[in-house]
Amino acid sequence: MALRTGKDYKESINDGREVYIDGERVYNITEHPAFKPIIDVKARMYDINHEEKYKEICTVTLPDGDVINRGYHMPKSKEDLAAIRKYVDTVLEDLGGVFYRVGDETIGEMWSLYDAQDRLNEIDPTYAENIRNHIDRIARLDLFHVSANTDPKGDRSKLINGEDGGTLLHIVDENEKGIVVRGAKFETAAAYANQAFVKPTISNWSNSSVNMENYAVGFICDMGAPGLKHICRSPVGAGKDPENYPISSKFEEIDTLLIFDDVLIPWENVLFHRSLESAKYIRETVHRYSAFNYVLRILKRADYLIGVALLNVEQTGLTKIPSVQEKLTELISYRETINAHLTAAVAEAQETAGGLMMPNQSLLYTGRIYALKHFPAMAHLARELVGGQLAVTPDMATMRDPKIKDHIDRYYSVGKWSAEERAKLLYFARDLLNSSLAGHQITFELFAQSPPFAQSAAAFKNYDLTPHRELVIKAANLSSDLVKS
Repeated sequence: MALRTGKDYKESINDGREVYIDGERVYNITEHPAFKPIIDVKARMYDINHEEKYKEICTVTLPDGDVINRGYHMPKSKEDLAAIRKYVDTVLEDLGGVFYRVGDETIGEMWSLYDAQDRLNEIDPTYAENIRNHIDRIARLDLFHVSANTDPKGDRSKLINGEDGGTLLHIVDENEKGIVVRGAKFETAAAYANQAFVKPTISNWSNSSVNMENYAVGFICDMGAPGLKHICRSPVGAGKDPENYPISSKFEEIDTLLIFDDVLIPWENVLFHRSLESAKYIRETVHRYSAFNYVLRILKRADYLIGVALLNVEQTGLTKIPSVQEKLTELISYRETINAHLTAAVAEAQETAGGLMMPNQSLLYTGRIYALKHFPAMAHLARELVGGQLAVTPDMATMRDPKIKDHIDRYYSVGKWSAEERAKLLYFARDLLNSSLAGHQITFELFAQSPPFAQSAAAFKNYDLTPHRELVIKAANLSSDLVKS
């Protein structure tokens, strides 16, 4: 087995899968304008692993000599977690932008199941074996692995009680070959991925008054499986001129409604089924690793906010103004607070029952809440620093028109900054802050790893309140019996 090239990856997804977008069926996904830009980015990620300057950062050699992607290497030490962080930074900096479905974050959900092997063995030993096999298979075959989480919402009161089997993914049959599932899921990048870890989301797993067993299922599904349909949202970046929209034209990830129309899932791909305990466990722990990589993306977005704001105020000589310094410091403080949470999550990492090194959950989840809550305000602050020309600058073709170029040069050039260089910076800032993709990403980030209330619940459940309680009991001389009651 060997690391894939970008060519290998592209060939693997042109498998006849059933993909629909903008009223048409897609027959060659690697060349379709809605998908080609992000597929090319993903292909570049595969090619990076073969370049000498990236080899040490982006790959790991296993004890048996196989070389795998660093992002797929299970962390067993704090050094491993730090190496994954360096890998993500290196890849995103090479690509020149931020996107989420890299693969390193979705494999983390499989690691969460790996940590539950002992519990799963009590239910069915096959589950743990399948999990180990798939984690190893993903790494050794260098697959693009994503995660299908979100259910179509519909009437949530019915969904939560398992009454709407028409939309909530569920088991309709099982035979000697495997289980047959029906329903739907949303997932980013599914249309151009190799496989997805499909798992339950909306359900009341503690409600014993309704039969939830058929909905409590988790499995690996090939994205070209018979009966699976990909219904994709319209792109907001397709067809954009790369000069005028350097981010939208390259980094838009397409979201997919996956329709499971009686799809057969082979037994070797079933990670749990008809298991309420497993379903409840995965919902409580699914982001214990993947949130780390997710917050790393927001940190990189914060880096871009600082960069575009700084370059714009530097070119116009505003960096000496105290109010401008104050706003830049606010952006820096935002960035460094996220950085501190991630750094501390590694420094205070915890060993799991499965033998892995897990980022400190309290520091990780509170960092995620902080990063998401404050990003819109920081983006607005960056807009203030970039200024109104963000909204009024003409496109590059107009800037270069020889009939008006003298006027453009006169009114757009500032010091060493030519009109064209200033325009390029403004286009990047506009795409980062004001474009359709920029708005889409803010909404995506808010809900991509569960809605805000669920993220708050995760932070609450993973924070140890005991020391605070005991501190006040002692200081206020309270009766321990009173508190226990």
